Amino acid sequence: MRSIWIIAKKELQVFLYTPIAYILTAFFLLVSGFFFYNILAWVNEQTMRLMQSGYPLDRINVNQLLFAPFFNNMAVVLMFLLPLLSMRLFADEKKMRTEEMLLTAPVPLAAIIIGKYLAALAIYAGILLLTSTFAVFAFVHGNPELAPLLAAYLGLFLMGAVFIAIGTFASALTENQVIAAAISISAILLIWVISWIGESGPGAWKGVLAYLSFLTHFRNTIGGVIDTQDIVYFLSFVALSLYLTRAVFEFRKWR
Repeated sequence: MRSIWIIAKKELQVFLYTPIAYILTAFFLLVSGFFFYNILAWVNEQTMRLMQSGYPLDRINVNQLLFAPFFNNMAVVLMFLLPLLSMRLFADEKKMRTEEMLLTAPVPLAAIIIGKYLAALAIYAGILLLTSTFAVFAFVHGNPELAPLLAAYLGLFLMGAVFIAIGTFASALTENQVIAAAISISAILLIWVISWIGESGPGAWKGVLAYLSFLTHFRNTIGGVIDTQDIVYFLSFVALSLYLTRAVFEFRKWR
């Protein structure tokens, strides 16, 4: 655990001393703020129409009207943003010719991989925390439910954790950061649309492909449902991606 913490702390300092984390954070907050403002304007318009038609105000579900489309939009943005955050984790080591020194250090390989991964995950958690100001605004001026909102944030965090894990694996494959980001985005998009492919397939395949897609499990959390099956899915995907990252370096050692 000490080795993991040392690696994570060192990698976190690299993130904070370079502009990439700040640029990505500013971009994400700008885009998510744009989406939130426009969705909020649409919700206000729909609420006024419902009230004018005599629909009870207490029956309007703010979470479904406001936060469900907001989180869906954020998930799409993260699909392209998080690979940019994780692309340098190992690709930069190869480019700077420090990979061999890193892998021959008296530190377990697993600790290096997990430490780097946790540093990127901490940056992502900080970005998500900053978006909570939108939720505070909604609570001040409206009456959303807290539990479904927390469930949606948990789902977004777990899905982002998967994206970073995939990006970590992609970064281990090449020394080119752009290629690492492209591999990561392509893999995420493929797994994202698997459920769409399954919808036109036979019954048995439909269920399998739907389970393998991020979208299916993410939709559950947006609906306010925290299912252990969804949590296990996300954590299993993280573990598999980090295991494959280790396998890449083990292969290079014995090649």
